[in-house]
Amino acid sequence: MTATSTLLTTLQKRFDSHPSRHPGVAWDAIRTRLAAHPAALTTLAAMESSGGEPDVTHVDAKTGTVTFTDCSPESPAGRRSLCYDRAALDARKEAKPAGSAVEAAAAMGAELLTEAQYRALQTLGAFDLKTSSWIATPTEIRALGGALFCDRRYGQVFTYHNGVQSYYAARGFRVQIRV
Repeated sequence: MTATSTLLTTLQKRFDSHPSRHPGVAWDAIRTRLAAHPAALTTLAAMESSGGEPDVTHVDAKTGTVTFTDCSPESPAGRRSLCYDRAALDARKEAKPAGSAVEAAAAMGAELLTEAQYRALQTLGAFDLKTSSWIATPTEIRALGGALFCDRRYGQVFTYHNGVQSYYAARGFRVQIRV
């Protein structure tokens, strides 16, 4: 079995296991879309290998565009302990993390979820009950040295702020791609 066929099998099993994330959508339509956009498989493979458990979370009825979002119960394990971006990483004097969330997302061919995307994901299930995830931070906040992250506690989704240089073992990031 090739890496691509293994990935497609994994994605299909997850798709079939969570029909509430994509009601009325058939896997054949998703597979056809992926076949027409093979470059997306590289990003999906990176999402999968880092623990993101990507799944279909939206299909645009007009364009057929398929959105895959990280649906791991907690922030992907292979993407934790990172500060927000390269400038924050470079500014750390000691105890530097291995990298930054923004750069790691870009290397995967994706971007951090926005706050709206994160909140939309939370309508499909309860995610980040023990962890948190960096989200795309508005330029104005970033310019002041801050960055945003979200989690779900007490049945609510919360958005918080932190210094961009901060990093924690329980904070990672989530991404999505459109195919």
